[in-house]
Amino acid sequence: MTTTKPLADDLSVCSFVSPQDLPQLAGAFRTIVNARPDAEEPGQPSSAEIEATARRLGLEYVHIPVVPGQITDDQVAAFAKALSDKPGPVLAYCKSGTRAASLWALSRAGEHGAEQVLAAAAKAGFDLEALRPRLEAKAGA
Repeated sequence: MTTTKPLADDLSVCSFVSPQDLPQLAGAFRTIVNARPDAEEPGQPSSAEIEATARRLGLEYVHIPVVPGQITDDQVAAFAKALSDKPGPVLAYCKSGTRAASLWALSRAGEHGAEQVLAAAAKAGFDLEALRPRLEAKAGA
């Protein structure tokens, strides 16, 4: 099973999740957010496959496909909505965890400030310094 990395009390991120990982994850999480576009790499399970397994296990599921390096404000808003509307704790994932961590940081910078979200991401092993200008803009710095 993949290793989860907490970013907040109600949110962890990880790298790649397969349908086979979900039974173990279902004990710790109530919502899964997939930030990977379908067919990002050969052999990757589709969003529909992950969703079907998640729902069978009683988990909520949200798909917010993000192309690496191209996170839009609409995707950030969709992630924030998932965090507010779906039951936690939430597990968000992508290929490495970085896009999922970036979505979280961008969705929370206005509330927590750029420094706090950068520090939380760094503690979990994610260097999001490239997002600093965008995070500071969202934080109103």
